[in-house]
Amino acid sequence: MTKSELLDEIQQFLEFKPRYINVTCHRDEIEYKERPDGSFERRVIRRRVSETAVCGAIQSGLKVDVVPHIICGGATAEDIEFLLQDLKFMEISNVLALRGDCLVGEKRFQPVPGGYSHADELVAAIRRFERDNGCEGFFNIGAGCYPEKHFEAANLDDDIAAMKRKVDAGADYLVTQMFFDNKSYFSYVSRCRAAGITVPIIPGLKPISTYKQLRTLPETFSIDIPPALTREIEAHKDDKEAVYRIGQEWCEAQCEELLANGVPAVHFYTMGKTANVVGILRKFF
Repeated sequence: MTKSELLDEIQQFLEFKPRYINVTCHRDEIEYKERPDGSFERRVIRRRVSETAVCGAIQSGLKVDVVPHIICGGATAEDIEFLLQDLKFMEISNVLALRGDCLVGEKRFQPVPGGYSHADELVAAIRRFERDNGCEGFFNIGAGCYPEKHFEAANLDDDIAAMKRKVDAGADYLVTQMFFDNKSYFSYVSRCRAAGITVPIIPGLKPISTYKQLRTLPETFSIDIPPALTREIEAHKDDKEAVYRIGQEWCEAQCEELLANGVPAVHFYTMGKTANVVGILRKFF
């Protein structure tokens, strides 16, 4: 995607005065090739445009706040510090601190040597950077949370304990993984409050847009899709427009109930499909 294409996509949301635009971060794709002597050569087979470049383009072109994702994966502690220096220089104070996904083929997440293994370590590192550089409180740090639990957690209680470690390390708010049953969110918030987590917990929503997503979303994000939504989409699987409409209407119903119950904000996962999210925003914002 070119810079102009990116800005055109985001431009559609500006009429709703969004508080921020999230800028996701993905690791460069790396290949290790064995040499004749048994050692390995590290080769970058796909390098992505840096998130700082994307953030700079959005800020200069559209004058809207950005929230870059900072991930543990593929970065040393020094790399993180250099990134924070860049963000501080650019006056970007809102960040989302995440561990990041495993590489393809990895059974368990493996940090690079000198990197961080968990998001709470990353949050603590950001707060340490502030102290060391005399800018305490500069960063507003978000972290991820999982109403249906992270797939690596033994149980929801264990997962909530991990969320509390992020908050205790200095996270200011949490943003949930996408979910399709509001009961999961409300129950999760209650359990977090009982565990002593008092920061805002922002619900994350994603309108289903294709029949294929009934399979790919659970596979990719380890989430549940309610039987009622599955049945309705299955009944119209050969009608792309109907599936798109069903996904949007389901998300609209979620949004209406969440807003009626006073959620602090709503975060939308667009995943390159903007029209349905714009439709939802027009209805509620």
